[in-house]
Amino acid sequence: MLTHDDLLTRARALLRDDRRAVLGIAGAPGAGKTTLAERLVRDLNGTRAPWVAHVPMDGFHLADAELDRLGRRDRKGAPDTFDAAGYAALLRRLREDRDGGHGDDTVYAPGFERVLEQALAGAVPVPPSVRLVVTEGNYLLLDTGAWARVRPELDEVWFCETDETERVRRLVARHEEFGKSHAAALAWANGPDQRNAALVATTRDRADLVVPEAVRRVGNGLGTTGAR
Repeated sequence: MLTHDDLLTRARALLRDDRRAVLGIAGAPGAGKTTLAERLVRDLNGTRAPWVAHVPMDGFHLADAELDRLGRRDRKGAPDTFDAAGYAALLRRLREDRDGGHGDDTVYAPGFERVLEQALAGAVPVPPSVRLVVTEGNYLLLDTGAWARVRPELDEVWFCETDETERVRRLVARHEEFGKSHAAALAWANGPDQRNAALVATTRDRADLVVPEAVRRVGNGLGTTGAR
């Protein structure tokens, strides 16, 4: 049976020669991708100087003003509401570091502020000492358009598998936490989020590893809430 320790061992094994490795965590909205990524980074770093960093895909959300211009704001979170080409370019830049952490250039990645629902430029520093980047997002395994450029930049992609009822419940709770009414949260979780989840589900078979929820929950200190 797969365990969290097995995941840590597998992540460490991605490091080869002096090249920085990039591990992708994919899954539907609310599947627990961020929770898994953050736990991997925390446990792999341990008490050492940080050598693992978390770079989320969500930093490549298009700004609301641009979504308004394109007429896509009512489905924010769909594949064409991200700068997929920019995300792929960042992953390539991260992988190009081959000096074993001895250079001087820090790569700055964008982050995402959930309260504002906006990307923040230069919010995630990745110093040369980082040898493993953990990135997570819905569309890492999508093979259409500019998203097809993402998978070649990832050493492995793991897919978070989650019970659908629990996943939707989490999404509703998250939308409410960040300002939506219960009715609006339900509508978004069962509308745009569900359409995106159905698309993500079609990419599951392209993953190198499927990580069941039971593996992610053991020792995580989480109940049925909190996973992202």
